[in-house]
Amino acid sequence: MTVFTVRVLASLAMISLLAACTTVSTAAHPPELNGTAWVLSSLSGQAPVAAGSPTLRFEGGSVQGTDGCNRYTVPYTATGSTLQVGPKGASTQMACPPAVMEQAQAFMSALTQARTYRIASGQLQLLKADGTLLATFAAQSQALAGTSWSVTGYNNGRQAVVSVLTGTNLSMAFGSDGRVGGSAGCNRYSAAYASEGHKLTIGPAAATRMMCAKPEGVMEQERQFLQALETVATARFEGDRLELRGAEGQLAVTLTKASGG
Repeated sequence: MTVFTVRVLASLAMISLLAACTTVSTAAHPPELNGTAWVLSSLSGQAPVAAGSPTLRFEGGSVQGTDGCNRYTVPYTATGSTLQVGPKGASTQMACPPAVMEQAQAFMSALTQARTYRIASGQLQLLKADGTLLATFAAQSQALAGTSWSVTGYNNGRQAVVSVLTGTNLSMAFGSDGRVGGSAGCNRYSAAYASEGHKLTIGPAAATRMMCAKPEGVMEQERQFLQALETVATARFEGDRLELRGAEGQLAVTLTKASGG
């Protein structure tokens, strides 16, 4: 074997070693979780039940979202690819259908069992200490343009979020042209909006001028809803739900994704 051949082989070995080190480093230091949001894709290899969409949002040392039934918030720590969630946290205490409650319990159990994570191709994977896959999540879209929503509640201007009157439909459709519009319960409305990250502002709305007598209170509901829109300062997605809040964090409007939206 010539000296030249030995040198070539040594160089190839070094290149292979450097490539291996780079691969290990990348795997050991996945993208940071802080500031990311996710929607459950699979739990123990099973797709989530249709009635519930568990979510995760990592922010400021806590992970929060919905387990498909109740809202929760739990502290977490992440170093490199290691992850520790909880065990102590807080949750609302609503009752939901048995299948949803069973999934919620399994979901929270998976969170507290997670010891490592990895992010690949837009998917978050949570794993046990032995590498067993617990759950996978898809990145939560943060884009409003092109989405349509049904309003489930709005701030009535008296520090209270109230439900939409039975028999009325309030909706919001965000266009790619910077306009949002829909039904305010009686009239159609349209307004300009501007969105950047979590920030959202909605300008004064122009509406048609119909008068509706039924159901009782529909016109007052419309006035309060349109006023609530003008107080919006932030938007937060959570699976198929959307929360619009004011500058001081107060809820302005709550929505669920419309069919096909």
